[in-house]
Amino acid sequence: MAVARVRFLDKDEVEFVHEQSVKSLEDIGVLVRSHKVLNSLREIGCSVDLKSGVAKIPEKIVNEAIRKAPREIRLCARDPKHDMPIPVESSPYIGTTGLGIYMRDIDTGQKRPSTRKDIADIVRLADALDPVGYCWTTLTAGEVNQKAHGLHELWTAFQNTTKHVQSVEVSSIEDSRAQVKLAALVAGGEKELRKRPLFSVICCSIAPLSFDETAVEGMAELAKHGIPVASMSMSLSGGSAPVTVAGTVVNANTENLASLVITQFTAPGAPHIYCSSSAPIDMRTGSINYMTAEPAVISASLGQMAEKYRLPSMVGDWGLNDNEEPGIPHSITQITGVFLTTMSGTDIAGGMGGLDAVKGASLEQLVIDAYLWEDLRAYMRRFTFDEQTAALDVVKAVGHGNTFLTHPHTLKNFKKELHFWDPAKLAWESSLSSKMVPEARKVAKDLLKSHHVPPLDKGALQKGDEIIKAYEKTATR
Repeated sequence: MAVARVRFLDKDEVEFVHEQSVKSLEDIGVLVRSHKVLNSLREIGCSVDLKSGVAKIPEKIVNEAIRKAPREIRLCARDPKHDMPIPVESSPYIGTTGLGIYMRDIDTGQKRPSTRKDIADIVRLADALDPVGYCWTTLTAGEVNQKAHGLHELWTAFQNTTKHVQSVEVSSIEDSRAQVKLAALVAGGEKELRKRPLFSVICCSIAPLSFDETAVEGMAELAKHGIPVASMSMSLSGGSAPVTVAGTVVNANTENLASLVITQFTAPGAPHIYCSSSAPIDMRTGSINYMTAEPAVISASLGQMAEKYRLPSMVGDWGLNDNEEPGIPHSITQITGVFLTTMSGTDIAGGMGGLDAVKGASLEQLVIDAYLWEDLRAYMRRFTFDEQTAALDVVKAVGHGNTFLTHPHTLKNFKKELHFWDPAKLAWESSLSSKMVPEARKVAKDLLKSHHVPPLDKGALQKGDEIIKAYEKTATR
């Protein structure tokens, strides 16, 4: 099958990135702020300095972790028709945005702190929109006990979608266990959850080359339960990574390999997603800058590294709008970069509905992003190249200088071979514009009124609330 893909590195450069990453792990090592994980690394043959917290990982350990990791995984959903087998064969699955802290109110247009209701609304809208492949928990529940906000967000998302849910928060072993308990209520038990993981979790390293104590322990705990872990490196060129593209790519790859060692030696064969959300910093402000040329080539590079290791990947970012207002505020040049990241070889990516470099979200933006992705993913359809599609027999039958328009072959195949733009939706796609926002607002409101997600069992709802309350009583952070 032929699928459009962006390739940035040649074969020698892929090997160079790998060799530099191995050298970094062996000579520089990673800082792991957990004696529990450090002791585990020492037991498998890593050189560990408990005083400094630095673990140096030999190449043979890295290679063994790569061998242990599964090549294919299935991100499952309440409704199996929304299951996501990865690696993908064509276009990636694009999900909602990450852990924003504010919502742009659909009625007033005002910016305000996000709540559980906002999470419910945006996740339910995502459930209704076919181009949205899965749901991040999307927003922070600002009104709840902040020791347990991640659990509230995950539980709210489960109740408002039949698609796969990706959690963006892991804070400790106990938090990971509570997330598993909540998901098990939806799946019908922990055994069923292990067979069909209804959620996955973003577990971030801290660039450059370090791991927080509670987060890395939580990541290892998730691996034990068979929950897919996405080992996100946020290597920021000129900030938390070398300013060069090569340095950023090597740092992100190194952190991913270190995370892979931790999950695969904790639980061999645990589902693992090679993951990055890396970009330069804006040298004028110090903030992350997704709207520039480099994120696309970084994503393409890391997509090739994941392909080398034969790992499922999450290395692209949607990131269409990093302004505070919904719309398409960027130029064709900038939006082309967003498009290219989805062609980088990534299997999944997040970002739909996001505003302000992931700090906020809006329902209108989610509709705009979904409509745009519906058209863009047409470029990444699978095309078959064989004798049947080459159609020499049809060419012979039509003859020199004649038309194929009336031939039965054309009638039989044109709908599956050609993609037809919807003129009404294309009218939304003008850059530097917010003209589509009123119509997007109407679409969002109509879908929220008409779309209903099957409710969870009342007993499960009660048990889920009890799990969160129990965690709130014991959590110390």
